[in-house]
Amino acid sequence: MATNGNEKSSHDSDKTDGDNSKQIRRSILDVNTSHRDRLNSVFENPLANVPDEQLMHDVEEFCEKHGMMEHLDDMKKGALISKAPDDVQDASYLDDSEKEVIIREKTHKWDHPLMLYWLCGMLVNSVKKIDTLIYDTFPGMCSLAAATQGMDETANNGALPIYPEFLGLTEENLGSSNQVDNLTGLVVGAPYLACAVLGCWLNGPLNRYLGRRGTIWLSCFIAAAASIWEGFTYSWQQLFVARFVLGLGIGTKSATVPVYTAECAPAMIRGALVMQWQVWTAFGIMLGNIAGVAFGGLEPDLAWRLILGSTVLLPVFVCAQVYTCPESPRWLIQKGRYSQAFKSFCRLRKTKLQACRDLYYTHIGVELERKVNEGKNVFSQAWELFSVPRNRRAAWATWIVMFGQQFCGVNIIAYFSTNIFIDGGYSLNSALLASMGTGILNWVFALPAFFTIDRFGRRPLLIFTFPFLAIFLLWTGMAFFIDPPPPGQEGVRSTKRIAMITTGMYLFECFYSPGMGPVPFSYSAEAFPTQVRDVGMSWATATTWCFNFIISFTFPRLRSAFTTQGAFGWYAGWCIVLWILVILFMPETKELTLEELDQVFSVPTWKHTAYQLRNCVWHIRRYVLFQKGLERLPPLIVRGGSKEDEEVNGGKEKFDGA
Repeated sequence: MATNGNEKSSHDSDKTDGDNSKQIRRSILDVNTSHRDRLNSVFENPLANVPDEQLMHDVEEFCEKHGMMEHLDDMKKGALISKAPDDVQDASYLDDSEKEVIIREKTHKWDHPLMLYWLCGMLVNSVKKIDTLIYDTFPGMCSLAAATQGMDETANNGALPIYPEFLGLTEENLGSSNQVDNLTGLVVGAPYLACAVLGCWLNGPLNRYLGRRGTIWLSCFIAAAASIWEGFTYSWQQLFVARFVLGLGIGTKSATVPVYTAECAPAMIRGALVMQWQVWTAFGIMLGNIAGVAFGGLEPDLAWRLILGSTVLLPVFVCAQVYTCPESPRWLIQKGRYSQAFKSFCRLRKTKLQACRDLYYTHIGVELERKVNEGKNVFSQAWELFSVPRNRRAAWATWIVMFGQQFCGVNIIAYFSTNIFIDGGYSLNSALLASMGTGILNWVFALPAFFTIDRFGRRPLLIFTFPFLAIFLLWTGMAFFIDPPPPGQEGVRSTKRIAMITTGMYLFECFYSPGMGPVPFSYSAEAFPTQVRDVGMSWATATTWCFNFIISFTFPRLRSAFTTQGAFGWYAGWCIVLWILVILFMPETKELTLEELDQVFSVPTWKHTAYQLRNCVWHIRRYVLFQKGLERLPPLIVRGGSKEDEEVNGGKEKFDGA
């Protein structure tokens, strides 16, 4: 990959760095760590340029050191497969049955042990149907954990119109409507405050000492206990504390489950299985809305307690299920427990050959990370996140998408839709049903993202959907101007008003779920280089939970100050701002190798922004003013390397980040 333009020295430097990375190394760990902005190339395929004789010697030492000599033959074969994965068909060291197993990973990429799906995603109908990607409706452990999170977030939506009068959140009790708005926002946002200030940052220590399974179990236990606690509160202060504790479980779970899934999943389907987190979080959001419908018709003081308490069910299932799954092999390798890691891989792969391959390759990756981060702690890594230009650009881009996921307005619907529907003219029960509709659409339209995120890319999905999010937020807000009820007759309904409000909110969900729903976490997981990925993801998740709290806390007061119309218009305006930020500052990461990601984020911000402005002008002239015969801009990035390659091959694969 090369940067287009006249900066030949920069191009030559890139080429030289690439050539140096491909020199034959005397040791797998013989790497240059001085260029902190180009370290991803070290992780691209660390075995690729190691001589076979040296590789076999290293494998023997590895097996002898960790008591795995009985698997030496398979380990050697696995190392050679990892070194040249595209040459398996002609490999003389594999017999026909072994070749078939490895090749089948690409031709039948969903053919894996049921344990993998029990852990990561959904259970498959039957082994015969794996190839066609037909699933049962029962989610696996990580998917249940995601659903737990979604239900924890939205169950309060159905209870919110009911519990204020029972917990003292009334103007008569507090003395002013402003105080009611502020304390209501504080109670609603309590879990996200806990996530931002504690939950995300506890993730590291908990995972270090408890492992992935232990952290998930503890987070779900906390969620279950807090759910019961919520149902037995008798003041707003008690409910605030209960929901704050709930946030401790949400924060650690949200940071651990996707990592656990990624560490257990095979490379070919890793992205798709990690995507299950977003899909099943949306499913949990729907369940939270359904709980409101199920219990909303009961006696009010009982109804809100059952709505909040119903969230205890899913975390209990996860707690019962999590230890039936193997521990993360990567975590076990980091702890030096190689025999247990091998057993975990054997449960997650179809053959011992595949388990040996992935065990050794993971071991090399872990050792390289230790080499790269030698002498560094979390504070020095945090400094590197912002002091190295390549990392700083990735942090800025992930901040945009994480901030955008909150300020696009989705959570004002997720957390307050029942109240909004009531203000629009619905009765309580009808509002609960309408809210359930938003949850259903959120989940249904998240399913296509499973395919579209890799087909169309992250950036194009956001560029396409943000204008529609702005339009439908404005639609919903402006619908409140239709047939407003006379003062003192707020109960008078207008069918046109209700229909327009509902349509606007439903269409918003349809465009949110395939765009801003899955992109932020997927993009954040890709953008950061390996050596700062942990601290980078902590930065990203803390950003999203911080602004989640701000949204939750401020929206009741915002509605009072701006009216509902103004509040929806405020977030519609932010959608336009975010659309511009995505166009100018967010590079595409779809299907890029680690080394290519380094080079994409090494393009100076001013150069990327200037190019995108020229690109916008070109698109306006071509598709708005219908000017024909315009010469397209040369691509900002050319995949493939040097200009010589481009001339010989007639042009490598190109993308301009649009």
